[in-house]
Amino acid sequence: MNKVAKHLFFVSFAQFALPEIGLCLHYKRRKHMKAKNPARFLILALYFTILSAMSTQAQLTAQMPTLKSSGYAPVNGLKLYYEIHGEGQPIVLLHGAYMTIDLNWREIIPELAKSHKVIALEMQGHGRTADIDRPVTFKALGDDVAGLLKYLKIDSADVLGYSLGGTVAFSFAIQHPEMLKKLVLISTVYKTTGWQPELQAAFKNFKPELFENTPLKAAYEAVAPDPGHWKQFLAKYMEYGKQDYNLGDDNVKAIKAPALVIMGDNDGVDLRFKADLYKLLGGGVIGDFAGLPKSQLAILPGTTHVSLMMETSKLLAIIQPFLIKK
Repeated sequence: MNKVAKHLFFVSFAQFALPEIGLCLHYKRRKHMKAKNPARFLILALYFTILSAMSTQAQLTAQMPTLKSSGYAPVNGLKLYYEIHGEGQPIVLLHGAYMTIDLNWREIIPELAKSHKVIALEMQGHGRTADIDRPVTFKALGDDVAGLLKYLKIDSADVLGYSLGGTVAFSFAIQHPEMLKKLVLISTVYKTTGWQPELQAAFKNFKPELFENTPLKAAYEAVAPDPGHWKQFLAKYMEYGKQDYNLGDDNVKAIKAPALVIMGDNDGVDLRFKADLYKLLGGGVIGDFAGLPKSQLAILPGTTHVSLMMETSKLLAIIQPFLIKK
């Protein structure tokens, strides 16, 4: 782990993790351990994931060796930052909330770039893409993806989204079906009730102060055009995250592109929702009678919403065959 990562670890641990350790110490004396503050537990889990990713970097702003080009696309009033890695069938990567390309995709991009033209972007307000005076909506973020592809003169692409990025991928698929080849969704939902009730409550309790002195903030400040915009950026997305949303069961059912749904067995997404989603995408049939559907479902055992993204080799073993399948 580099010096920056070590410093961030100890600052974060001292300020945030220590109050939660008492809960863990009492685990053996309690039949079920419930977090007093689910939002704090979720962010703590994010710390360790991000620090793990940072420990593989020479520095926060280090470029990946697969990078072919990068730039800023004028899209819907944004200067949308993007990177291109590798060559082949285009695939767009959509990161999770408050993250950057590096934090979310650094381990996956080099492998996908061996067979694909990987187009990674940073959404409105994230990383190198400055925020603008525009409300956050899934429709707007989905339209930004379409705008970037048009700017790059790419007619259609595969799309891979994680968490927030997965919901944006849903939005893109619904709004721009002609531009979508295949859809990969990781630990995500298209409506609020897809999350378990405890997580829904946690989202409503998120506050910018929870992210002070965290690796997320450090990564943002290292690349953002205006590092001082951090709290406003968080508040904007957190406020939108408190609103209930539903992109529509019928709209999801109308998605014609093959879809791969990857979930953790304990990732905060409701189990019934996972099954219902797969059915909407054409799955859940008796394969021996009807044949296998074009869409697929994978549930990784022993994984959470956060730890799922650390299972790089397992994810790639599922994603790559799906992408190359004719």
